[in-house]
Amino acid sequence: MSIDVNNESGTDIDEQAVLDVARYALARMRIHPLSELSVIVVDADAMEQLHIQWMDLPGPTDVMSFPMDELRPPAKDDDEPPQGLLGDIVLCPEVAKKQGEEAPTGHSMDEELQLLTVHGVLHLLGYDHEEPDEKAEMFGLQAAIIDGWRAERGIEGPSPAPTFT
Repeated sequence: MSIDVNNESGTDIDEQAVLDVARYALARMRIHPLSELSVIVVDADAMEQLHIQWMDLPGPTDVMSFPMDELRPPAKDDDEPPQGLLGDIVLCPEVAKKQGEEAPTGHSMDEELQLLTVHGVLHLLGYDHEEPDEKAEMFGLQAAIIDGWRAERGIEGPSPAPTFT
């Protein structure tokens, strides 16, 4: 898996954890090991510009996903996964910090960025949360991936709950 993390935000983040959770999510979703992903970390001003340009919505957001080859997980366990460019995930640590602090259980900016990375990966793979059934599926996968990754790393305690809807 080729994953690049480019921190342009000026904020110190746990880049290794973002890389690791992205790699875990892609492996869990059975994406081809030679596929490529880019994670870009930007400040609130840059994220707001992207949010306006692509979503026509004001203010910065937490995560945006820009798919390239529209890769999808294989339908069956014995299907060969396709190889390609997944696309870009853009994260904003300023928004992540605020969301983590406001979460019911409270968690760190880095924990929120890990959650947002998985969320972004799932969006790149075609998952969405516009409809209740889509939301249940996507957020269920997201929780399972985060829980599995945390367990593999020996991280105890509750996983961060999504702070977005």
